[in-house]
Amino acid sequence: MKNQITKNFTLKELTYSDTAYKKNISNIPSEEEYNNMKTLCEEVLQPIRDHFGKPVRINSCFRCEELNKAVGGAKNSQHRTGQAADIEIIGMSNYELAQWIRDNLEYDQLILEYANNISQDKNSGWVHVSFVSKKSNRKQVLTINNNGTKLGLYK
Repeated sequence: MKNQITKNFTLKELTYSDTAYKKNISNIPSEEEYNNMKTLCEEVLQPIRDHFGKPVRINSCFRCEELNKAVGGAKNSQHRTGQAADIEIIGMSNYELAQWIRDNLEYDQLILEYANNISQDKNSGWVHVSFVSKKSNRKQVLTINNNGTKLGLYK
């Protein structure tokens, strides 16, 4: 496995976790999980970076089973397979980022998570985006916030 996955994304940043570090969890992907992350980078993350010309902050990408449990992730989380990332671009509204992804890229699931009070705090929350394959992607768009889960994007 090479550390440099695409021009602007590395294995190290896609597997880094404060929780893993603090709990001494070895968050190392299998070859299949690595290949899923590579596809996610090529199809979603790198195109975002190229379009906006700004660093894409990876809040969470790959999580081994032990790490996923430690952070309270869903058992079937796509983070477990390396197919999902929680991202943001500092200084840009996560709502606007999610809109651009929805309108311009292929994805499996796109979730605007906890982006509350966007007019006051552009970096409130994060954007969860996943990619399975062009044939299998569901193109599901959700907003999750303190009011629950809704289909579509909402401020």
